Amino acid sequence: MTTGLYVGRFQPFHLGHLQAVKYILERVDELTIVVGSAQHSHTIENPFTAGERIAMIRLALREARIPGDRYSVIPLPDDEFHKVWVAHLLSQTPSFDLVYTNEPLTFRLLKESGLKVERIPMFNRRKLTATEVRSRILKGGPWEELLPKSVSRYLKQIGGDDRLRDISRSDKTS
Repeated sequence: MTTGLYVGRFQPFHLGHLQAVKYILERVDELTIVVGSAQHSHTIENPFTAGERIAMIRLALREARIPGDRYSVIPLPDDEFHKVWVAHLLSQTPSFDLVYTNEPLTFRLLKESGLKVERIPMFNRRKLTATEVRSRILKGGPWEELLPKSVSRYLKQIGGDDRLRDISRSDKTS
């Protein structure tokens, strides 16, 4: 049985992330999704809590009819020192055969530690980024189309779009 690890911040979990999960699950039997920077929330770059991001992922994968026994989702706070981060990751996750990430620093740290790391194809990268989703929310643009329907509903339910706009306004007055 092959086990993969997918590391990301998922701020928020969008259709590109969903495509990445599907891509990875075509290659592994089981996937652990690591919600990185778990300690961060309520900022422009990290507006959602680890718990909210985990809920988004579960909702999206359920909507996509991905069986729950194929994946698990765990939060992982950052470590202050890059060299210690990989050991921290290994201590907090079940064993795995390979890691999937496109984040350059994460890729480098994992590779330097001797782990097998693979990049994920980009799925409509010009449009499907969490940065683009957050930007559209702030500008009042059509952000819902970039997310699975269940995630879009969830963000509205928790007032995530209003939170991001409030954070943006308070950053401008600080």
